[in-house]
Amino acid sequence: SISPEWEKPEGVPISAILFGCRRSTLVPLVCEAFNWQHGVYLGATLTSETTAAAAGATGVIRRDPMAMVPFCGYNMADYFRHWLDMGKRIKNLPRIYRVNWFRTDENGKFLWPGFGENIRVLEWIIKRCSGGANAVETPLGNMPDPNQFDDGALSLPKESLRELFAIDGEGWKHAIRSQAEFFAKFGDRMPAEIIEEKRALGKRLR
Repeated sequence: SISPEWEKPEGVPISAILFGCRRSTLVPLVCEAFNWQHGVYLGATLTSETTAAAAGATGVIRRDPMAMVPFCGYNMADYFRHWLDMGKRIKNLPRIYRVNWFRTDENGKFLWPGFGENIRVLEWIIKRCSGGANAVETPLGNMPDPNQFDDGALSLPKESLRELFAIDGEGWKHAIRSQAEFFAKFGDRMPAEIIEEKRALGKRLR
């Protein structure tokens, strides 16, 4: 489903940008960036686990900034800079979100039912963009209150809902160290703003 106006030459208003990842652990169901720069950081540090559809071993953590690695024909650090610069040029910036439908429990079972239920996450995002939904501020960003997210129709166990939004502090500290190694590959071309966001996350996790 797509708007019939998507190719209007004068442009189409965008309220939100969603970065999706596939992680069985660590990454919560949905997270809203604090601001544009933080949102670019969320996109720049996007990771997913390989599946049977990809060549090689499954379950390997793969870096895929903005889900664009196969399509970006130039240095990714310059790509990050482009995103940051756009934040200075756009009057009404879209909100940025990271979503992860694939978190699992200790038995490998998906915690989130997925498919049609994904609309519940999209509904929260739409309401956030229009000022109609509350959020809880966390070290990772703004997230729904697990106690208010399920209206009873999901029939999810409370512990599953809490796990979908749980934050593994030690796991994220390890992720930050991995991000530092990734950023170092770009040398001086890596935008300082993204490195600042990494450091800010480390401070929020203390």
